[in-house]
Amino acid sequence: MRKNNRLQQFQHFTVREETTLLPFLMSAMSGISRNRAKSILSGGGVRVDRAAATRFDQPLRPGQHVEVSRTKPKAEFRSRHVRIVYEDSQIIVIEKAIGILAMATSASSFCVKSVLDGYFQKSGQRCRAHVVHRLDRDTSGLLVYAKTIEAEQILEHNWQQIVTDRRYIALVSGRMEQAEGTVSSWLKDNAAYVTYSSPTDNGGKYAVTHFRTLQAADDYSLVELKLETGRKNQIRVHLQDLGHPVCGDIKYGNGDDPIGRLALHAFRLHFYHPITGELMRFETPPPKPFTSVFRRTDKKH
Repeated sequence: MRKNNRLQQFQHFTVREETTLLPFLMSAMSGISRNRAKSILSGGGVRVDRAAATRFDQPLRPGQHVEVSRTKPKAEFRSRHVRIVYEDSQIIVIEKAIGILAMATSASSFCVKSVLDGYFQKSGQRCRAHVVHRLDRDTSGLLVYAKTIEAEQILEHNWQQIVTDRRYIALVSGRMEQAEGTVSSWLKDNAAYVTYSSPTDNGGKYAVTHFRTLQAADDYSLVELKLETGRKNQIRVHLQDLGHPVCGDIKYGNGDDPIGRLALHAFRLHFYHPITGELMRFETPPPKPFTSVFRRTDKKH
């Protein structure tokens, strides 16, 4: 298989002591200037443990691997809808913004896949983005796309075994009563494509969601969610079952919309690389509005 040489041109360094990324780069790269190191970081030329890194103050631990691009990318990727987190010759991991579909529908061809296909074409990569899982249009967070048919087939047919940890964070209405727990029910769509939840078998699909309360106030709570099953609208319906629907959810919510969006974000994605078998770990912080509502609440009291 022909490899994309542009993606392989990295200098490799191993962290020997605790430090942060900017001084490490300045030291490792023969004492380059602070401005030059910042330029490399802001230009997307640094990876830490195979994940893209742009924060100059990112903490580093002994044993971590830092890669610095030898060449400037041929086509700088800019999109307000998609941020590239990691890329190699087989897969690409991105962070999706709200308001864009993971893949096209008959009504719209604009989607993450079309954005990535355009990027591949401009950067001279002979590949296409292959969808292996999805997020709703108004849910933000991490997605992996395959760049080859081989990677796509392996991910698609072995998804449950390949993915080791996939979690979401949600801002929900009201104060959560439980610190943690599990919701399970049968989910089934009606003729209007609204998903209904039943404690007994209603002919739908059995769904299990584990939750943990991260922060709670009188008006809102921040909740971490881990899916044992991946059913349509599972998180949104199960949080509705708990009496604490996702904020900004016009379909399953209660009208509570403090940040002007569906407050659901896929923040963690851990999986085995479909070709190399390496365990890949990706996390992204919750969107700032998810936590800023608690500061506003504190000021009220």
